[in-house]
Amino acid sequence: MASKIGEIKAELSQLNSVPEYEAFCDKYLEDDRQGVVNLVTQAKKKINALETEYKRLEEMRRYENAHPDLSYICGIDEVGRGPLAGPVYAAAVILPKDARILYINDSKKLSEKRREELYLEIMDKAISVGVGFSTCERIDEINILQATYEAMDMAVSKLSVTPELLLVDAVHIPQLERFKQESIIKGDAKSMSIAAASIIAKVTRDHLMAELDEKYPGYNFASNKGYGSQDHIEAIKKLGPCPIHRRSFIKNFI
Repeated sequence: MASKIGEIKAELSQLNSVPEYEAFCDKYLEDDRQGVVNLVTQAKKKINALETEYKRLEEMRRYENAHPDLSYICGIDEVGRGPLAGPVYAAAVILPKDARILYINDSKKLSEKRREELYLEIMDKAISVGVGFSTCERIDEINILQATYEAMDMAVSKLSVTPELLLVDAVHIPQLERFKQESIIKGDAKSMSIAAASIIAKVTRDHLMAELDEKYPGYNFASNKGYGSQDHIEAIKKLGPCPIHRRSFIKNFI
């Protein structure tokens, strides 16, 4: 007895790899019910989409693949250089050579839901992850660039293995001269390792800013993440700065 279309639809919803979709198409290729034909068409589209994504992921590994002799290639990225409040965060991530993390990309190009999902997958699959930060006080003391370098240094220091190469988004880190470094312009969109670091740093900082929103209400940190949105600037003018504001960034508003 032929399966009901609803059952076949449920079966399709459980698939997530090219071989599974191909087997599904083969299984129902001779079923001429229009509903089943439509489901087979959907499966074929899924195959095409996944094959396109696999090609994109392979392209995002080209910097890592250029060093086949190295086992511990570390991607580094930061988040939070521009906000008026809160710390700057950096992450260092070492992925296995065969890591395949679908839809990984520059964190700024991802929805919040996708970032949260990828954060969990990266944390699960990574060989090692390190996170560092510099406080708003430190940013005011030594400037945002130097504070960012310190956050990156801290992130690398928290790795459980010693990296053999650092892939860094757009900068060279003076504090990490002891490591071989490769700077990649827009690296968070070109290197899987840097993209992974951008996601870890972004999600970690966003979670912190949501907590700080409860501690310092009125500035809408959970939404603006400390960036200079109009509502944030108006709140500073109305309420004055709170302890996590960067005084060197807000002197024009107070």
